[in-house]
Amino acid sequence: MADLTQVELQNLRHLIGAHEISYQKLNNYSQQCVDPQIKQLFTKSAQDALNTKQKLLSFLNE
Repeated sequence: MADLTQVELQNLRHLIGAHEISYQKLNNYSQQCVDPQIKQLFTKSAQDALNTKQKLLSFLNE
């Protein structure tokens, strides 16, 4: 892993947490949707948030 400063590490953790919350909320919205187009939009947005979270987590494992 590259040497991260404490501030960079804190910011990374904050971003990971924010994307996890976004994923959970968007996924929940998707499950409650009746309109198929809106449901698809929420589902894709939730998956994008999860993908970004996983990418950010990979920076901690390098």
